[in-house]
Amino acid sequence: MQFMILLDMTIVNVALPHIQESLGFTEAGLTWVVNGYVLMSGGLLLLGGRSADIFGRRKLLMIGVGLFAVSSVLAGAATSTGMMVAGRIGQGIAEAIAAPASLGLIALLFTDPGERTKALGAWGGITALAGTLGYVISGLLTDMASWRWIFYINIPIALLVLVLIPRMVTESKMVREKGAGLDVAGAITSTTGLFAIVYGLLQAVDHPWGSAAVVLPLGLGVALILAMLIIERRAKDPLIPLRFFANRTRSVINTASLFYMAAFISYTFMLTLFMQQVLEYSPLRTGLSWLPLGLGIGVGIGLGTAFIPKVGVKAVAAVGFAGAGVGLFLTSMIGVETTYLGGILPGMIVFGVFAGASMPAGTNAALHGVTEQDSGLASGVQTTALQVGSALGLAVLVTLALRDAMGEIQQGVDVDVAMTAGYGLALRVGAVLMVVGAVLIAALLERVDTKLRDPVAEMVQHTA
Repeated sequence: MQFMILLDMTIVNVALPHIQESLGFTEAGLTWVVNGYVLMSGGLLLLGGRSADIFGRRKLLMIGVGLFAVSSVLAGAATSTGMMVAGRIGQGIAEAIAAPASLGLIALLFTDPGERTKALGAWGGITALAGTLGYVISGLLTDMASWRWIFYINIPIALLVLVLIPRMVTESKMVREKGAGLDVAGAITSTTGLFAIVYGLLQAVDHPWGSAAVVLPLGLGVALILAMLIIERRAKDPLIPLRFFANRTRSVINTASLFYMAAFISYTFMLTLFMQQVLEYSPLRTGLSWLPLGLGIGVGIGLGTAFIPKVGVKAVAAVGFAGAGVGLFLTSMIGVETTYLGGILPGMIVFGVFAGASMPAGTNAALHGVTEQDSGLASGVQTTALQVGSALGLAVLVTLALRDAMGEIQQGVDVDVAMTAGYGLALRVGAVLMVVGAVLIAALLERVDTKLRDPVAEMVQHTA
């Protein structure tokens, strides 16, 4: 399931210029092919995680995978921008249902801390493999067939998962009080609030920051997020109990994860456009150009998994974030005469290795001090942070790049030179975000315990 989802996130990037040309997306509108997905996923992941805890993780996993397959068909058959965005929204909802159930099951199936670290490393390795193959497969399909097949390819994978799940995974759910329900109001306000904020940020590409087109959706989004916090404080069964964030380690790593994905997704989005529109790479060449990133992430995950037992989660995560920031800074030096070997590859390798090293460390920190009852919730919170970071990163950094480029173009600068300068500026901001994340982790992260808590056993031990 994780392979399918990550394959679909990266497989879209290389095909974006062709999707834009085929369906008539604007530059800012094209970001909704990505944001339609990550916003629904990020906004509903908490609801999905709590639903998995309550109704059954295996059941929710199968529902999510089935919905992902149906939505992939809709996106693949899209004949308009609205139909494409609708398909991507459906895929985002599907991930919100399936992803927390998947990660929550891993946390429960591997009770030994050492084995769980290995399992999470394998889970991250699958993520890296899917990310690597996504770029290559996208290039092959877009060049040799059609961009529509990047969505249709999900169908056989989904069917395989649906066949294997009932045979290999047992059902698990939390023990809950009678009458406990779901906080739907919290899910609605958080999701619509995020949509409004991202929409307002994207409007800033074509409108002044003080215009009604920007200020009104931003104000509405902030109001809805504040309303969500009030709802969570008063709800009998909140979507996410605010006490969850009382744990400093989980709060720090989830905040750092926002910065991580804001930089990561913007890096892949903008560098793909740079390679195809400025350097005039074909989709296949672009896809093959991303191979070192996936390989670097795979190596980094292996190194991170090996070093966690020796030096601890905190050290691995902090070094990983800082090193990834260096990789982004190296990439930000691109120009219209940039070569792949001299200008793109060095930063890509550095970024991939260090970003990969931080993955298992971040996942272990996100599950720090979590009870078996709340494994789905904790998984949902971390994945939400990653998805919300993706959406906000695209909205802010792409807007920053486009506004900077438009200003240069108005002064008579060549379009390719201006766009490249805009991408470079946004990448440097992404590098700063990674370094800030590293500082937060180094200063505030506690010693991470990778063992899930059993509150019943703790109570018995305390009584004794």
